[in-house]
Amino acid sequence: MPPTPQRITADKLVDAFNSMSISSIISLRTPECMRQILPYSLNLKAQSNEAYRQHLQSIKPAFQNFSLTLYELVEDTAARKIVMHLKARADTAAGEYANEYIWTLHFDEEGRIDDQKEYVDVGVNRDFYPKLLKALSGLKSAPADPAKIESVII
Repeated sequence: MPPTPQRITADKLVDAFNSMSISSIISLRTPECMRQILPYSLNLKAQSNEAYRQHLQSIKPAFQNFSLTLYELVEDTAARKIVMHLKARADTAAGEYANEYIWTLHFDEEGRIDDQKEYVDVGVNRDFYPKLLKALSGLKSAPADPAKIESVII
């Protein structure tokens, strides 16, 4: 059986992150798509495409050799929904970044992402984020403006 449009999009999304192509990431989303980081206890606002683009642009320079590894993917074709378990890693001024995600993606009829929820490792955001900000603020030519980075969640 050939892959569904949503599976093709999910694979393209992982590829876009692995090449850190922000335009490709955004192009896979509907204009109304929102990204919500979970758990809600992190108090991070849902992001429109433009807010998500700005976030990725602000944080991208701080991460070198970013890669996503897909561990598991579950697809509900009738609901046009995919859930993925992913691991991220990158090199930063504060050392190795390693995070784990559960992404729940909902798709429109054409296979574009129209809702994205990301459950993240809270410990990484709590512990690594301050280290990264400190490392970036200590660099003469920081690869990203620390004041513009709201979280280390890519």
